[in-house]
Amino acid sequence: MKNNYPHVFSTLSLRGMTMRNRVAMMPMGSDFAGHDGQLSDEHIKYYELRARGGAGLIIVENICVKYPEGSNGTTQLRIDKDCYIPRLFALTEACHRHGACMGIQINHAGASAMASRIGMQPVSASTLPSKSGGDIPRPLSKEELKSIAKDYGAAARRAVNAGFDLIEVHAGHSYLISQFLSPTMNDRTDEFGGCAKNRARFCRMVIDEVRKAIGPRVPISLRLSVDELVEGGNSVDDCLEYLEYLNDEVDLFDTSSGLNPSIQYQIDANYLEDGWRSYMAKAVRDKFGKPTIAIGNIRNPQVAEDILARGDADLIGMGRGLIADPDWCNKARYGDVRDIRKCISCNVGCVGNRIGGNKPLRCTINPDLINGESYKKTAVKKPCHVVVVGAGTAGLEAACTAAEVGCNVTLLEKKDSIGGLSVEISKIPAKKRLADFPAYLKRRASKLKNLKILTGVDATLDVIKEQNPHLVVNATGSVPLLPPIEGLHENLKNEEACVYSILDMIDQIDSYPEDMTGKKVVVIGGGAVGLDVVEFFAPRGADTAIVEMLPMIGNGLDASSTASMKECMEKHQVRQMTNTALMKVNPHSFLVKYDGKEEELHFDYGFVCLGMKANAPIWDAIAEGFEGTDTEIINIGDSVRARRIIDGTDAGRHLVLNTLERLGYLD
Repeated sequence: MKNNYPHVFSTLSLRGMTMRNRVAMMPMGSDFAGHDGQLSDEHIKYYELRARGGAGLIIVENICVKYPEGSNGTTQLRIDKDCYIPRLFALTEACHRHGACMGIQINHAGASAMASRIGMQPVSASTLPSKSGGDIPRPLSKEELKSIAKDYGAAARRAVNAGFDLIEVHAGHSYLISQFLSPTMNDRTDEFGGCAKNRARFCRMVIDEVRKAIGPRVPISLRLSVDELVEGGNSVDDCLEYLEYLNDEVDLFDTSSGLNPSIQYQIDANYLEDGWRSYMAKAVRDKFGKPTIAIGNIRNPQVAEDILARGDADLIGMGRGLIADPDWCNKARYGDVRDIRKCISCNVGCVGNRIGGNKPLRCTINPDLINGESYKKTAVKKPCHVVVVGAGTAGLEAACTAAEVGCNVTLLEKKDSIGGLSVEISKIPAKKRLADFPAYLKRRASKLKNLKILTGVDATLDVIKEQNPHLVVNATGSVPLLPPIEGLHENLKNEEACVYSILDMIDQIDSYPEDMTGKKVVVIGGGAVGLDVVEFFAPRGADTAIVEMLPMIGNGLDASSTASMKECMEKHQVRQMTNTALMKVNPHSFLVKYDGKEEELHFDYGFVCLGMKANAPIWDAIAEGFEGTDTEIINIGDSVRARRIIDGTDAGRHLVLNTLERLGYLD
């Protein structure tokens, strides 16, 4: 069989472990664990699905070595007692059966723990918090550090007993070891602070205890923030200096980046290029001659192949890419890469759910992380014709799902093309990855012979009834929210005015000059849509202001997007006006009100981005037209309420399947 990616799909041996390929699943928190830190059934299914999908190495999410002091989540895994070994063994056993090697990341949160969760003051290298607004920790004594190092060793021994092939020590991302390594969190004056050797001393103790506990045949991986990308933090050269004191017992360097204040570089922001972090892996590899893992928005197999072929790294680390598509490896090696459901780097379900939301891991484009595509094994037991109105991402997911279980499906789209709002939004440069999702759905739909797509069709009630449907799915999406503010509607339609909606901006996206120095841009609305506009114009040099009625800008954004947004606005000196209401729209200015005072904001380009609203123009007609019949109707996605892509995708899969089951079409 032809192998288009020979470097990706070659083996690699580390001490007593041989990987079948060079793809490593990165350790990412899931919040699937029980409240007691026990591995759940969902965990096992989740990781087993990625093992079956072909991953060479799976590194299980960070697991707590000392509870509760070292815990960093509401439902983090634990390995501080022997009682956790049996369930962990069940996991490694399940994944080994599919040919994957298994690693686990052992960790102590230090100052990244929250006092409200652990019931005590967090501990750290010093009294410096790990992030702005974080709890003030207490410094650990030398004796405590010796004890915690032994906790790491004990955890590693349990992990090996549970069948893990590799132990990864987490020394990055503002966790405890990182808090010693980074000058931003370590101001000690004893043998654990100051110079690089001293700051590396605690990590050295941990590595020595781990090696002593696991013996000579199990490889150790060290995860690092090679480039911390914060003011006063470690640079690549600084990292290379302290690694001189840690190198000898480490078999693999997992080269990450960022700290809590620069989380957008730790959990890659959507605008960062594929493989952007590979320079870090190369720097470590070149100096120490040991295998490294390169990570950073790697979604395309060719990008992975190129990184390995150049010698930048020995392994490709994929996190969100394997959340989005557990079969990435199998599709890249044995199938067609166009069938890969590529991560769009939105950070909504993976980051937004967990960090701050304390909810289990989800994915915008993959509606079932646990069971995958097992629903395809089910088939309708009697004829069922489904009509889906609207070919955005929610409608396409619904149509494909129904067709894949055997329904005859007709998808009606008013426009001449399919993909919906996602295709339009992806025209914004920073959102270009978004186009991959509708492209994947189009290809998936094209292979279903029982799915007929009709474009340029105005789906009236009569047109739908002509199809004789058993189930009608309304997925007509959303449109910009434009409230009855004085002057708004008149000026949006006025060619002499400089007032635009987000869709107007996208229509003209290629006409804006790269250098907009001296131009004034004012954006009304500080949600995700308004921020897209700010992040487009501000870097071009425009004098930019953003107006938001709420007390904060970016309400509801995930942690990575929030950090990216703050960095952009600080760097480009964007004026931020919160608690500010739009009173009137003029052709070249907005009249706003803050704390009882009015101000006129003049602009060359004014954008009204107050979010989106449901667009369901035929729902009432459908509901009335099919009342009293055997035809079931459901409304999904933004046509119910303007939300996010993740909500429409989930409904397109699960609401459709649940409805078919409820109506007796599925066993």
